[in-house]
Amino acid sequence: MKPYIIFNPTARSITDRDVLLKQLRRLNPRKLCLTKRAGEAETLARAAIRAGCDYIIAAGGDGTLNEVINGIAIPHRARSVCVGIVPLGTANDFARSMKLPARMEDNIDILRAKQTILVDLVRVTGQCTRYFINVSAGGFSGIVDEKLTPQIKSTWGPLAYFRSAAAALPKLRAYRAAVIFDDVERREVDLYNVVIANGQFVAGGLPVAPDASVSDGLLDVLLVPKRPAREMALLTAQMLLGKHLASDAIRFRRARKISVKSRPRMWFNVDGEPFGDDPAVFQIIPGALEFVIRKR
Repeated sequence: MKPYIIFNPTARSITDRDVLLKQLRRLNPRKLCLTKRAGEAETLARAAIRAGCDYIIAAGGDGTLNEVINGIAIPHRARSVCVGIVPLGTANDFARSMKLPARMEDNIDILRAKQTILVDLVRVTGQCTRYFINVSAGGFSGIVDEKLTPQIKSTWGPLAYFRSAAAALPKLRAYRAAVIFDDVERREVDLYNVVIANGQFVAGGLPVAPDASVSDGLLDVLLVPKRPAREMALLTAQMLLGKHLASDAIRFRRARKISVKSRPRMWFNVDGEPFGDDPAVFQIIPGALEFVIRKR
């Protein structure tokens, strides 16, 4: 079936919308829809499903892809829809985990070839239920994302996360958290951060979960306990190099399910988009989505 393309024209890497639209039309789409506001990609994805479409392309950043996934992640429906992405955002972290190329022309060729694999989704349940495909982070990362305004993204580009981290440092605090793995193992610890990863990258290429796989049926879980400032500075440097999993300042586990409850309540994002605070339960849904990849 011809693809249904959902295009976010405000994605940060777009310089010439008319040229980009011409390239997208090379895919001979059944429909090419431009979003006008936040959340509309989710609505359009639902409309595509109702119209019987089985191939949806998200042309935008990680947030656009997240909206599309939530539009199709209805019980027993996600696996019947093939999803592809044209990475046009500031970070494009999931595209990086999937080893997709940077050039627009190359991505168009990949989407036309439509070679796919089954990838895992993650369902997070708290005050509401959302799905994500890449990474969720809570604690200090949540405060950073509060500071990550569209203006900062536009001005700082891939360095926007680090600019926001600097702005959030005065609010650095620990959370007394109860963390339960797979309903059997409980830990209580003072944390700065919790990261629940399906993909490998956040913040425009930071390898937060360098060994994560999108198709192993497991979550990569990183707990960052409260540590002295000197150790946190060293940990930051190690994270930039993807060497932090060997650090004593990180507690790393793999699990199919993780529950988090903290005091004060920890604020979470999913795929860089706001979600809400804890208590929250994260559960992997193995092989839930057919996703277009480059030829192997």
